Amino acid sequence: MDPRSSEPVHAGTLTPEMIEKMRAIGLRLDRGGTFWHEGATVSHPRLRQALLRWLDVLPDGRDIVRLDDKRYAYVEVEDAHLRAKSAHWQGDRCFVLWDDDREEELAYGSLRQAADHALYTTALGKLRGRIAGPAYHAVAERIVEAGDGFALEATGKRWPIANAG
Repeated sequence: MDPRSSEPVHAGTLTPEMIEKMRAIGLRLDRGGTFWHEGATVSHPRLRQALLRWLDVLPDGRDIVRLDDKRYAYVEVEDAHLRAKSAHWQGDRCFVLWDDDREEELAYGSLRQAADHALYTTALGKLRGRIAGPAYHAVAERIVEAGDGFALEATGKRWPIANAG
């Protein structure tokens, strides 16, 4: 219902501006991986997992939680979309378990190191992933000095690690 009228609002009467405004729902993901909605933490574990699984990035770079092509809302991401819970080596390949409980092989070519020594990489194709704590130590087993910087030895290659400026 439109509050100014007794007539129901139909999808066809929503303007792009109205839809855009509705997508700003006050959702934020902090550096530690806690979701906040309008100042309150999202504490339900299954809702948190769902939100992590729905994280996506629009072509213009804006961070969202996506249900499908038309239904999504904006989320402010303070640091990275995902944080590594653990990492392990299988031979010369490294696998990372993200905090959305999905595991994937590390995106070696996208490694960057921040001033606090955490590693960042592309996670699940287009999200930002942070590797710190125990996961960092597992990955760091194969980091070597390379010229003026560092590289990760994996998959029979040396993968340069850029600075995360």
